[in-house]
Amino acid sequence: MNSLNLSNMSPLNDRSFIFGVATSSFQIEGARDSRQDTIWDTFCNVQGAIADSSNGDVACEHVKHWQQDVQLIAGLGVDAYRFSIAWGRVVNQDGSPNPEGLAFYKTLLNKLGELNIKAFVTLYHWDLPQHLEDKGGWLNRETAVAFADYVDIVSKAFADSVYSYATLNEPWCSAYLGYEVGIHAPGLQGKQRGKQAAHNLLLAHGLAMQVLRKNSPKSKNGIVLNFSPSYAASSNEKDIAAAKLADEHFNQWYLQPLMEGRYPDILQTMPQEHRPQVEAGDMSIISQPIDFLGVNYYSRAIYQHCEHDGFKVCAPHTMNLTDMGWEVYPQGLVKLLTDLNKRYTLPDIYITENGAAIDDKLVDGQVVDNARIAYFQSHLSALEQAIVKGVNIKGYFAWSLMDNFEWAEGYKKRFGIVYVDYQTQQRTLKQSALAYRDMLLSRKK
Repeated sequence: MNSLNLSNMSPLNDRSFIFGVATSSFQIEGARDSRQDTIWDTFCNVQGAIADSSNGDVACEHVKHWQQDVQLIAGLGVDAYRFSIAWGRVVNQDGSPNPEGLAFYKTLLNKLGELNIKAFVTLYHWDLPQHLEDKGGWLNRETAVAFADYVDIVSKAFADSVYSYATLNEPWCSAYLGYEVGIHAPGLQGKQRGKQAAHNLLLAHGLAMQVLRKNSPKSKNGIVLNFSPSYAASSNEKDIAAAKLADEHFNQWYLQPLMEGRYPDILQTMPQEHRPQVEAGDMSIISQPIDFLGVNYYSRAIYQHCEHDGFKVCAPHTMNLTDMGWEVYPQGLVKLLTDLNKRYTLPDIYITENGAAIDDKLVDGQVVDNARIAYFQSHLSALEQAIVKGVNIKGYFAWSLMDNFEWAEGYKKRFGIVYVDYQTQQRTLKQSALAYRDMLLSRKK
């Protein structure tokens, strides 16, 4: 079996450095009958929206098998577990708390506490209740207010059992994929819609941070953003400009308002009809101080000039791709982190997602996923390089704990370090899980 080795990476060997695994509610929980319908339930019914025409009704049945899953997590030797709360499981349509839903998560949190596993709770991982979408969803700024109300209920109920709260997971995906290009729920299109959804999501983050500071001042509170560092397809000046423009749209658009209380300068050059509506005071709410920034990294993006939008994505020039078709490019993580560290005064950084979809096969009770082990090893090495270059990174979460509903890809893509047989719900540790476990247990000796 290939192994993961931290022997030459002293920053990652420090016992204060947190290692964990991550999941999200809609992708694993199932138990649709005990929560409100979400935009993803609706989207799954759209013909052609999901690659295998599947849905999240059953998924990994985590609500049913959570005790087994927690023991599995504990057996890996991790310090922390990152998971998300299903908004529609803990709050009823009228905005009142759902006691049964809250009880499920409180019991989960209590068990994690008993096992000395830190709980990193994500409050929004894309599963917006459908009734809010019916009123405009993230195009309606009232959704940001509803989100703050939900966060108030959750943070009061969970008291001191949460180590860290992330308000949002990857608002770029919610806004751009969901409201601008329409390949994620709710499946809408339009440039103004994408930017408006982004603004209202960031507003929701700021309002939620105010709630968390009041209700949960001892937890580390922040946000999780996904980044694909932008590379030019050539040394041509137009391609270099195209990569910078794409970076401003897709990366800085979400971070600069948090750090500096303003959108990138490209806002001023955008057509008026593409700009979001921003009300007085919004940017000061959005730029609330955060305790940490979660960084999700999978690959880089390569751009070349195009007359229509100023940039277009190029296919990677390599065969070293994951099952998603994403280039394996760990040096992009070093560039991303060091560039952000030069540009902004950053809070603590956690790598909240990093991993690879591999075409896994269960053979004789084993899944030999050496490509995933190599992916983790190269990215842990990149992380160590970034720390040596001065980036304040506090932890790393492998995505994901187990195979699950992979959004528009359905169940076709497997990111898990644990193999899930969706017919039997049998969990099998892949070689990557065994390597991750051995690496973490060796740190504790």
